Amino acid sequence: MIPWEELDVAEMPDGGGAIRLKRRGREYSIMLGPIELMNSRLSGSEKALATLSCARIADRARPVMLIGGLGMGFTLRAALETLGDDAAVTVAELVPAVVRWARGPMAEIFGDSLDDPRVTIAENDVGRLIRSSREAYDAILLDVDNGPAGLTRKANDALYDLNGLAAARASLKPGGVLAVWSSAPDAAFTQRLRRAGFAVEEIPVRANGAGRGARHIIWMATKPA
Repeated sequence: MIPWEELDVAEMPDGGGAIRLKRRGREYSIMLGPIELMNSRLSGSEKALATLSCARIADRARPVMLIGGLGMGFTLRAALETLGDDAAVTVAELVPAVVRWARGPMAEIFGDSLDDPRVTIAENDVGRLIRSSREAYDAILLDVDNGPAGLTRKANDALYDLNGLAAARASLKPGGVLAVWSSAPDAAFTQRLRRAGFAVEEIPVRANGAGRGARHIIWMATKPA
């Protein structure tokens, strides 16, 4: 078997630890200690985050989308494949090394997606972008941390509490959608979404997108029109 090769190490903000980019043949992995945060072989649920969201804003002219978390770009590429030429997509990525990896060691995975004229890469906290805007987005997609149960960064919890959800709701246009990825169900989060004024659908999806692999959860939370 081909051994794993460590390509780079980057520190998470706020003392969250070090993440490591590893490669084995054409397979890539990003690790936080012993925990695998993402793997290039498992892209189904990240793609579904985009396709489910795009389906809900398909009738909108010049849709504006905010994606929280670049990761390995599966969500971004799926969105670009679905959205029209008049769309605008901002990807907020807090860790500069992840953007550097996307343009360097993982360039073969990303292809030309980062240079698509519809795309803006913001090396910024997605929560800050959400809080600084009002009725700006047709869709906000959050693939940040491990879902509402934070893993890598305590500050991410502020995205998923009532204040964070209220900020997301204010940042969406009427009828806009907040889509949240999670590695596991979270009944308390479903209730918080409803308390924040969203109509909520909880959708189980497979990690590899082929009816196999771990079950992940995507919440589709719609702001009233």
